[in-house]
Amino acid sequence: MIFGTRRTQTEARTLRVGIVGAGHFGRFHALKARDCPRETLVALHDPDSARAQQVALEAGCDVVPSLDALIEAVDAVIIAAPAEQHFPLATACLNAGRHVLVEKPIAATLDEATALAETARRTQCVLQVGHLLRYSAEHAAITERIGRPLYIEATRIAPYKPRGTDVSVILDLMIHDLDLVLAIVDSPIESIDALGAAVSSQHEDIANARVRFENGCVCTITASRISLKTERRMRLFSEEGYLSADFMARELSFIGRERGLPLPGTGGFRREAVSWQDHDNLAAEHLTFAAACLDGAPVLVDAEAGRRALDAALRVHASIADSRARMELSGLIGA
Repeated sequence: MIFGTRRTQTEARTLRVGIVGAGHFGRFHALKARDCPRETLVALHDPDSARAQQVALEAGCDVVPSLDALIEAVDAVIIAAPAEQHFPLATACLNAGRHVLVEKPIAATLDEATALAETARRTQCVLQVGHLLRYSAEHAAITERIGRPLYIEATRIAPYKPRGTDVSVILDLMIHDLDLVLAIVDSPIESIDALGAAVSSQHEDIANARVRFENGCVCTITASRISLKTERRMRLFSEEGYLSADFMARELSFIGRERGLPLPGTGGFRREAVSWQDHDNLAAEHLTFAAACLDGAPVLVDAEAGRRALDAALRVHASIADSRARMELSGLIGA
């Protein structure tokens, strides 16, 4: 058993990590924690004991029968459970003095998100939210080049998979782009106009939202989990120029006047092309979490950022419900 072994000097300088959830993301977190140089994966807990044993065997850690047993053995807990369980699980961990990395969304409701933020402040524990795009090389490259966006267009579509259909496509996929846009646009949201439909599940499987910010910036976001192909793109129009990011190909193109190679015949415009082959977003997320817990480094995606993203996603839901009600009244769709 790992609990009974003497930890080496190297392990003493690492963060002892436990994971709640052995599903799709829980397995990925377990493997990244195993390989992270600043983390020591101790144990895993999941109500599905067979699945927990399978992931633990692959990741090389123990399985514990309860959350309390996990909390007792670790310094920090990674929560990769269904969204409705985020609040009670994270609350228990924070109140026990354990740092927490919780998958997105931070919680199921804004009240829960607010309470988690307050608990983290009171216990002085790290609470980091797993909005993965914030740890990408693309995000850093975008914010380095674009400071005053005027219009943003984001597309995140994928073929149907049963995983994730316990929540809407807004909370499953669109929230990634909502969080990224909120990090890029330094302004409160003024209004959201959205449409969506449930096609293959009980929740919206396709959605489109037009987000207008108080500073005048407008963003259009499309999300689908019933498409024929996978596409993850973002285009930004700004005073600095035009930027196109392909998150699948890990490529970025920027057209402006200050960076890149000259474009003949364009009156002084330049084009810069950047690509990444070796950047692991999830590994970067783990390193950032460990640095926040061990060194007191800033939390890149804190509870307030998680709450803002959740608020935007819930406002998209509300706009879709309002649009559907208007269509039903006009007879465009059935009640």
